[in-house]
Amino acid sequence: MEPVSGGRWRFRIENSDGSEIGFRGTFREVSAPERLVQTFEWDGMPGHVSVDSSEFEDLGDGRTRIVTTTTFHTPEERDGMLAAGMERGLNETHDRLEELLVG
Repeated sequence: MEPVSGGRWRFRIENSDGSEIGFRGTFREVSAPERLVQTFEWDGMPGHVSVDSSEFEDLGDGRTRIVTTTTFHTPEERDGMLAAGMERGLNETHDRLEELLVG
């Protein structure tokens, strides 16, 4: 990860059966601590790039609200990502982030 405007990121997940899944993108805007805009491309749908904009709001008492908006080029791209488990994966990621931060 290069969390600077113009930087790139990539990660992969290895499943228990040995299969892999990968994701990549670039950071379009990094305005710490309030905003992050990045592209997102799943290896399972190459060439279909969405844009994620995340806003971070300090709620006090060590709490932060994150609001992420994902923009797709077409409804078909959105539907393909949802059918592939995007919502479940995002929820799992946020649950793990919360566990890490509350730790």
